[in-house]
Amino acid sequence: MKDKKAALHKGGAAKAAPLRFLHLHSSFDPGGKEARAVRLMNAFGAAATHAVVSAQPGATGAMSGIARGIRAQIDEAFPALQGRPTPGRLLKIAQAMQGHDLILTYNFGAMDAVMAHTLFGQMLSLPPLVHHEDGFNADEVRRRSRVRNWYRRVALGRAAALVVCSQVLERIARSEWKQPSARIHRIPNGIAIGRFAVKPKPDSLPRVVKRPGELWVGTMAGLRAVKNLPRLVRAFADLPEPWQLVICGQGPEGEAIRAEADRLNIGHRVHLPGQAADPAQVVGLFDIFALSSDSEQFPLSVVEAMAAGLPVASMDVGDVRAIVAEENQRFLAADEAALADAVTTLARDAELRVRIGGANRARARAQFDEAGMIAAYRALYARVVGRGF
Repeated sequence: MKDKKAALHKGGAAKAAPLRFLHLHSSFDPGGKEARAVRLMNAFGAAATHAVVSAQPGATGAMSGIARGIRAQIDEAFPALQGRPTPGRLLKIAQAMQGHDLILTYNFGAMDAVMAHTLFGQMLSLPPLVHHEDGFNADEVRRRSRVRNWYRRVALGRAAALVVCSQVLERIARSEWKQPSARIHRIPNGIAIGRFAVKPKPDSLPRVVKRPGELWVGTMAGLRAVKNLPRLVRAFADLPEPWQLVICGQGPEGEAIRAEADRLNIGHRVHLPGQAADPAQVVGLFDIFALSSDSEQFPLSVVEAMAAGLPVASMDVGDVRAIVAEENQRFLAADEAALADAVTTLARDAELRVRIGGANRARARAQFDEAGMIAAYRALYARVVGRGF
């Protein structure tokens, strides 16, 4: 008894066991939502353990960003997250959620798990569930599927919280998914702003070195159809020879991007070096950051570019207009021709690039440091599980 009292006196209280988080992702290849999930895992440290499931088998590349010492692993035995939502299959998913303290689901690719939790959660005494929505695939950019809207509406009926990262998604959650205000939590994405202040080395990227005299238009994006990267190739095409286009990312659209570059006879100036493991070691090499997506919500890549002091030429999608500095807003485009004009105007004027980049950096520092984001997620998760960590 003396030893126990001494331990309590020394530590203040007996140390609580780590919370057991189960992460159910539509994909866990590198991307915005995956990068945020990894940053939160790293920030929570020893206070939580993490089991990760990807709806796409083998799509687990984001695991490489998890810091040494963080207890996180892929759960390969978890039932498939995709398939016909039959009662038997949903019951198996629900049963596999047992033994955790908090279920975290991400995007529509994990919605069957949300439905399983709603249908069987009370019967199986499942832990609370928090669902996260970060955007849409190309087929729901302009209009959401009525069937998917209905499915989300029903599936989210017993969720403890719905987290969205953008104002656009918050409006959709209220109007189309009919979610009550008390369930919706908008938490803007954030990054470690200070890490982007240091200029990267010219050879920071594999297979591509920035040579003296070169100027780079760059982007960080999954090579997926919704990112519409052939559009960026076309918007870049008329820039003169010193300019290079560098597209960092991985995905199935690589050949389509190369084909468009070859069609325009600029294949020698379009580079696809693959995924950048650490954006802070790459983004500062760009002179202009460009975003050509058909759909975004709160793209971390834009905030990273701002933190590195870059001007942004982007399609006017999601919350991008609310993210960038006021001086940058005129370079947000409604169509491909306007995107090309934005890229060309910035490419012609070095002083303009410096001025807008400085305004973006100041805004990123003031508004989007990751400390606030981490605190908001920690507070939400702690409230849901009923325990601080």
